[in-house]
Amino acid sequence: MAIYRESSEAIRNLYDGERVHRDAYLSTEIFALEMERLFARRWLYAGHMSQVPQAGDFITLEIAGTTLLMIRQADGGVQIMANRCAHKGAMLRCQASGHVDRAIQCPYHAWSYRLDGSLLAVPLREGYQGSHLATSEAAGGLTRFQTAVYRDFVFVCLDPNAAGLTAQVPAELLGCLDAMADRSPLGRLEVAGPCLRNVIECNWKIYLENINDTVHANVTHESSALSAEAVWQRTQSAAPSALKKPMAIEQLLPFSSGSDFMEKMGGRVWAGGHSILGIHASLHSDYSSVPGYEQAMIAAWGEPRAKQILAWSPQNALIYPSIAFKSAPQTLRVIRPLGVSRTLVEIWAFRALGAPDILLERTQTYNRIVFSPMSIVAHDDVQVFESIQRGLAGAGNEWVSLHRGQAGTRAADGSRAESESMATVGGTDERLMRNQYRAWLEALVMSDTASVESASAASASAASASAASASGASASGASASTKGIPAKRDSGDAPLVSSAGVTKS
Repeated sequence: MAIYRESSEAIRNLYDGERVHRDAYLSTEIFALEMERLFARRWLYAGHMSQVPQAGDFITLEIAGTTLLMIRQADGGVQIMANRCAHKGAMLRCQASGHVDRAIQCPYHAWSYRLDGSLLAVPLREGYQGSHLATSEAAGGLTRFQTAVYRDFVFVCLDPNAAGLTAQVPAELLGCLDAMADRSPLGRLEVAGPCLRNVIECNWKIYLENINDTVHANVTHESSALSAEAVWQRTQSAAPSALKKPMAIEQLLPFSSGSDFMEKMGGRVWAGGHSILGIHASLHSDYSSVPGYEQAMIAAWGEPRAKQILAWSPQNALIYPSIAFKSAPQTLRVIRPLGVSRTLVEIWAFRALGAPDILLERTQTYNRIVFSPMSIVAHDDVQVFESIQRGLAGAGNEWVSLHRGQAGTRAADGSRAESESMATVGGTDERLMRNQYRAWLEALVMSDTASVESASAASASAASASAASASGASASGASASTKGIPAKRDSGDAPLVSSAGVTKS
């Protein structure tokens, strides 16, 4: 029996401004609504242009139950389309990545499509004479979805009616991508090797909350930090005091930073669930300098901009609901929900082109010791996340507390209202998490069911529009490779000079 799909009020009762009901983490019905009304309507990370360097190169992915192809176009652009044949729905490509020369051929009946998804050929075409194939949905080819490129990061939105990337994502968050890319003296990044993958038996929101949780670090990761400290002390006692800290030790020791430091890190939230944790400092702030790197950056960007880039190293920038990334080290995590109690986390490392190799080594080392399924830090987190999922399913208290930092006057209905506008908070303030749930609630109670249906079902109107678009073009006809006018943004903390444009599709 449907409880939440038929009642916005029932959904609203799951979050009261300072508590989250356990059904938000346990209900398969809520999970289905999240896929339809949140993940299918938001701009989500698909991949990076460096993964598809040549025309015909592709990667595959799945978002909100929809299998997708991200493929490089002949004009240098990129297009994301359904990875299913327009004939009977067979998956066109099963491998994670690959290359097609001129056409994508279905392995079932050999229908073939051009790189832009338009229908190229149908075998035994004479058998369709007199039918309505030419005016059917199948003749429109593969369904193409809105595709946007920013600094070579590729985003997709399944909803043909959704606003563009820059309308959904605040300029400050895109500026964090600028800062990440501009760690390269050439202003370019490339994916370095395959990603690490960690499948965790918990609801995706448990992982997402933790991205903005600094209070747990001194508790959950105490053993990891103390072990690193013990190793470093033994090493120092057996060697000269001038001994340089090993990279792994340098990255693990900050996890023992006290609560006072965590609070002073600071954070900022934006409407839509977006946030930056570590606007004043982070666990990455005191990494050792790299010889010659600052000089190369100054030569590339000028001293003011170079110093701004190098000084900006937030703990986590979060593009809600599924992208968390750092400018230094150059790493990006993607949260991909697999089920109500099963979450895939992808961890990607990026090489800053033209920068010393030690930057990539630092990124890959951090990913291995902090995010990898085999890391000593991730083990701490995973054990807790999975125990939360099991605990919430048991008898007892049905609510998760997010009271820390809550302030203000209760509204007439007894709830506490917090401003939707940009706000700066302490690094331990759970407003960083409450901000996520305001966006979550807003998405789930939206009454525009037509948009939900078009997003989740990949509507025929999107297919028709995409069939008329040019090679590499989106449903609205905007080329995925178009470069916009470089923009300079003034945001206070974050370096926000954009040297590449956004393609809205």
